[in-house]
Amino acid sequence: MWRMTKRAFSISALVLTLFSCALSAVAVVTTYTGTLPDGATFLIEVPSPWNGTLLLYSHGYVVPGLPNPAHDVGDPATGAFLLSNGFALAGSSYAHTGWAIQEALPDQIAVLDAFATLVGTPSRTIAWGHSLGGIITAGLIQRFPDHFNAALPMCGVLAGGVGTWNQGLDSEFAFKTLLAFGTSLQLVNITDPSTNLLLAESILASAQATPQGRARFALSAALGDTPGWFDPASPEPAANDFASREVNQFLWASEVDFPFVFAFRAELEFRAGGNPSWNTGIDYRKQFERSVDREEVRALYKQAGLSLDADLDALNDAARIAANQDSVEYLEQNIIFNGRISFPVLTLHTTGDGLVSNQNESAYKDVVDEAGNQRWLRRTFVHRAGHCTFTPAETVTALQNLIERLDYGRWPDLDPSTLNAEAAALGPLNVAPPSFLRFNPAPFMRPFVALDERACDREHHDSGLCNSEF
Repeated sequence: MWRMTKRAFSISALVLTLFSCALSAVAVVTTYTGTLPDGATFLIEVPSPWNGTLLLYSHGYVVPGLPNPAHDVGDPATGAFLLSNGFALAGSSYAHTGWAIQEALPDQIAVLDAFATLVGTPSRTIAWGHSLGGIITAGLIQRFPDHFNAALPMCGVLAGGVGTWNQGLDSEFAFKTLLAFGTSLQLVNITDPSTNLLLAESILASAQATPQGRARFALSAALGDTPGWFDPASPEPAANDFASREVNQFLWASEVDFPFVFAFRAELEFRAGGNPSWNTGIDYRKQFERSVDREEVRALYKQAGLSLDADLDALNDAARIAANQDSVEYLEQNIIFNGRISFPVLTLHTTGDGLVSNQNESAYKDVVDEAGNQRWLRRTFVHRAGHCTFTPAETVTALQNLIERLDYGRWPDLDPSTLNAEAAALGPLNVAPPSFLRFNPAPFMRPFVALDERACDREHHDSGLCNSEF
């Protein structure tokens, strides 16, 4: 899975080279580091002069066992630009790795307290973050709204924890039922993550070698709306280039997604005290018809000489997986969304994200709309493959537009042509051509939200916004 991460790091290395001297333009940057009571570390950088705005950055998922330093920005070029323009940066490591939302939320608030003690009170504070940091950003403004003035969740898990892991289970379930039936592959209650992942990857490699295996894998991928575009440096395959799109879905699974669903799920289950995901009551024929990949699957099944109807029947007839209700409640707390926002929130997502699908943006918009807060939310999209593969110019452009909303009390022109022109004007921050586009993502396939203090209460049970049958 780490090839995509390494590519993202290679972009960061490039912009670091481009901006190796950028901080020399800043007269003084004062850096504060420290350790919070729970063991998390923090990093604060304050330029002189400081414009009074603090950007609180939430970083993404860190695999248990890997280094876990504090981060206050997503990439060095963006950080250099912001510091040179007077913005203060701050962020923590979180006390633990993995699905660390439980620790991240209080740790990030503790960083704000440390900033107030060490530096002073900001005139305004903006929450922002990537990936798991995107869901943490949305969680911070939901749980601690008085601490913030605006938010920029980027490539965020905005469908919330329960829906995200449920949708992952759907793909796992189809994979095992159709390609790994009778094997020891574990979907939940994973006891040996490394062995489980190796088995899944072996089965996937074998499936990819035959037309029948590719068709059935494509059905599994479709239940998670996995995009058919993998390499940020390559153009998106044509919508009807089903063979290429399936290969790209295979790359997403083998290099990025399978470690999460077949191995890292165990870390979440340990936190939650059991399995927080279920597919009881799910009609996979209906789920398939909602998928953006359904035409690809139909074409590959026809080429392979397989019956799609028979395989969908097999999924619906297979024994289902129930969740541990206490574990679901843990994941609800860490975290699902109620749509209660009261200040500007701008989201940013690539269209070809196979780890956190662009449909996460639909899930968040739906619950914000349901809560009557649509005036506070706007969404921006970048036409590029990859998870969080924004250029520094695109990131800064999004942030500048959010700040303009704060400054003037109205949303600026977020037309893609305007955003692309603004990004292009940032010169060497463009490590790739700016690629904002107008885009309306499909609905998220397994929504689960908090429309009240508790998840999916009876009043909203049939609203279409939740699946709460354990």
